[in-house]
Amino acid sequence: MPVFPKISLRPEVEHYLRNVFKNTELLDAFGPERTEQKFETLLTRLSQPPAFTTVRLNTHLASVECIRDLLSEEIQKQLKDLRKCDFRILSHPKLPDVLLIPVIGPRENLARYSSEVIVGVQCGNAVLRGAHVFAPGIVSAPKFMKVGDVVSVFSDIDGKCTRGAMEFQGNKVFVGNGIAEMNRSSIFCSGEPLKGIGIRMTKPVCLSPCFDKVLSNHIFLQNLPSVVVGHVLGPVPGERILDMCAAPGGKTTHIAALMHDQGEVIAMDKIANKLERIKQNAALLQLKCIKAYCFNGTKALATDATGSTTDGPPFSPESFDRILLDAPCSGLGQRPNMACTWSLKEVLSYQPLQRNLFTVAVKLLKPGGVLVYSTCTITLAENEEQVAWALQTFPCLRLQPQEPHLGGEGMMGACLSRDQLKQLQRFDPACVPAEGFRFNPEEEESSQRTESDFIQQANKDTIGFFIAKFVKVP
Repeated sequence: MPVFPKISLRPEVEHYLRNVFKNTELLDAFGPERTEQKFETLLTRLSQPPAFTTVRLNTHLASVECIRDLLSEEIQKQLKDLRKCDFRILSHPKLPDVLLIPVIGPRENLARYSSEVIVGVQCGNAVLRGAHVFAPGIVSAPKFMKVGDVVSVFSDIDGKCTRGAMEFQGNKVFVGNGIAEMNRSSIFCSGEPLKGIGIRMTKPVCLSPCFDKVLSNHIFLQNLPSVVVGHVLGPVPGERILDMCAAPGGKTTHIAALMHDQGEVIAMDKIANKLERIKQNAALLQLKCIKAYCFNGTKALATDATGSTTDGPPFSPESFDRILLDAPCSGLGQRPNMACTWSLKEVLSYQPLQRNLFTVAVKLLKPGGVLVYSTCTITLAENEEQVAWALQTFPCLRLQPQEPHLGGEGMMGACLSRDQLKQLQRFDPACVPAEGFRFNPEEEESSQRTESDFIQQANKDTIGFFIAKFVKVP
């Protein structure tokens, strides 16, 4: 059995996605066998973490060299069982504010202990990206588990484990070994709100540093395509820029940093507690040009009835030099994702909302301004089909080339021309073979690979993501 089975989806969702990735245009271009093989590879890759942890640097506060040294010291503390030569910190030649840390694993030969802790699938996903097990994520623990016990941790793929169970024989995936920081009664019988680390992971299947509360002023964890978005937007000091759906603030703070904290970045989100995260992240990174508002992006355009305020939403038409619409989406490109319980209705529900937000964005953009649309999903309906709709609906919009362009071109199936597809950027996990390279310092293959090999791998082995860049012609 493979370390990671393919992502678990509802049958109707898998059927829908299979039709998307075996659409007529793709079948005509590549044939049924190749398209089916690529779709199966995609399902397998989605359940696995990307091969690299991407760290965006706050160059507003310190130099790349300084932050790299601080990060190296922290990783040595955490991974003290490894020699310094056994881990690497790589600079990205196209992204000067990014460092890449290869994930070590999957480590297939770890021992498995009789004491098993079962965690929810989201908790298991987080462990595969370097997190410890926080107490709220624990679903089942051995009857006599006490602090200090060595346990094996498994992810409940189907969500069938009963909270408080003492054992579980259902569908589960091993994510590593750790040491209990709480006893069973503290987790299930205390009556108090659960918080803190329940299991400290010591031998995870995929070894990656834990960045919880680490160098919080200097680094921000982001997936590589999410960093690319900020550079594609191309913010310039002194501009007024809108991030329409901004929480938790990673892209917002990146935009502000790229502007050298000079100008105005308006961040909006309609959920109040998410907005607080934007403010917290801006404060941590000491960025002053960000103004955050709790507001529904679909209502951000001022009308004669609502009027416009001096600073906050709703805004007058043609108020912004650049707009980022990182749209709410089905999130099917996120990795690792060992199980998605969403119905087909839920998966299909985002396209109308995205179009409403996009329409507002076009009206808020100044002539000559730049609009970047992005999602972290893999469907045609939320990506290339939205581009085709936008170009037909808004004659004032023109697709633009993207720089940097690290992903592949857009996917066929939305009746876009070849030239238009080349101007889009789709990060497709299926581009890396299911048996693709993983870093293991003990293997000869890893030691023989060059830094260029690692960078090429990092550009491909990412979450699923989509970027389109438009300019509004006068």
